[in-house]
Amino acid sequence: MYVVPPPKRSDPLSGSTNGPDNLRIYQSWKGSNIFFLQGSFVFGPDVRSLVLTIFLIVAPVSVFCVFVARKLIYDFDDHWGISVMVVAILFTIHVLVLLLLTSGRDPGIIPRNAHPPEPEGFDGNNDGSAQTPQLRMPRIKEVEVNGITVKIKYCDTCMLYRPPRCSHCSICNNCVERFDHHCPWVGQCIGVRNYRFFFMFVFSTTLLCIYVFSFCWIYIKRIMDSEDITLWKAMIKTPASIVLIVYTFISVWFVGGLTAFHLYLISTNQTTYENFRYRYDRRANPYNKGVIQNFGEIFCTKIPASKNKFRAYVPKEPGIGARSVGGFVSPNMGKAVEDIEMGRKAVWGDGGAGIDHREGQLSDNEGLNIKEIGIGEMSPEIRTTVDEGDRANILHARRSSWGRKSGSWEMSPEVLALASRVGGGSSGAGAGAGGASSRHAEPRL
Repeated sequence: MYVVPPPKRSDPLSGSTNGPDNLRIYQSWKGSNIFFLQGSFVFGPDVRSLVLTIFLIVAPVSVFCVFVARKLIYDFDDHWGISVMVVAILFTIHVLVLLLLTSGRDPGIIPRNAHPPEPEGFDGNNDGSAQTPQLRMPRIKEVEVNGITVKIKYCDTCMLYRPPRCSHCSICNNCVERFDHHCPWVGQCIGVRNYRFFFMFVFSTTLLCIYVFSFCWIYIKRIMDSEDITLWKAMIKTPASIVLIVYTFISVWFVGGLTAFHLYLISTNQTTYENFRYRYDRRANPYNKGVIQNFGEIFCTKIPASKNKFRAYVPKEPGIGARSVGGFVSPNMGKAVEDIEMGRKAVWGDGGAGIDHREGQLSDNEGLNIKEIGIGEMSPEIRTTVDEGDRANILHARRSSWGRKSGSWEMSPEVLALASRVGGGSSGAGAGAGGASSRHAEPRL
């Protein structure tokens, strides 16, 4: 016979010590981020694109060092030729460090709330009323920034009002302060804590492209002068230089154009998101402080500390009682788990597990005439007194729970639990009752 197993107490509200008490924040993170080294590095969900970006940087520099810089070592006086390769390697390491600082750190994620904030106008009491009205969160609030009214929105996912210049990234599933954009090339959002490194990465990559492009042409000129040949013949002698020239020429339009665009954004104190969405050239920009102060805000101010302790342990949330405001938290939160259908607490360890299959069987005629079966027709070992309400519950449970199985009727766990409760009653004598009832006796029908 099937016996319902007891519930697993993994819920933190149950007070069990077997739950995930030692869980760290990065292990229970609700965003789409990917963590490495136990939360020391936080990346976006598209971190794999970072491998492609590193390859696009390291591969051409490696070709440059092997086929171009190595040939220029002895072409300069006082061994200055070795510096061409050293500068290229150090510059590449510098770019890769900036790339890691951009993609592997918290961009300014605002921790999401565990519960929605209290709606405006809610005073915390019910005034004796049985039910409170459904209070809705206002979708938009207005705040004043430098004398200009700015609208802030409520985030349903993070359950908070976004600060000014904050937006929710649909890719990382986080609200990010001073959200600029989500860059697929670095696999991370660009926000208040990594925008400086992102710009320096793009700018340094532009300089690296110009550096490789220039020395490829210098190497071709050296071939022309040393062998006294035309430009076309010199280019044929070094195909690696031609490939690098084409590659860096195309790349510099991309990273160079991105650098120029972000120089404009910094000078006007805009983000990419604001530039495409709000068009501050048509309306007042409340954040513009002048070119000098705008650049100083990006490069000369202290980067704010992260609001998330990814390696810290998840704080234990105390039991929460029923909240009086409907629609946000279930009123059953913090209460004991109950059997909703039966309207009672589940009973575990009762005598239902030891009931024999044969004692729960009925013939077909007995199943058809179940209305005429009374408690007095039970065996003398379990005759007891029940009220009319319990008798009706038993009959109703029999009709709804018993099912045909191999030509016999088998009692369900709900009937067994109800019969156990009825059998343990101590009410007065009733019609058809004879002898003392046993608490753990089994009914024979």
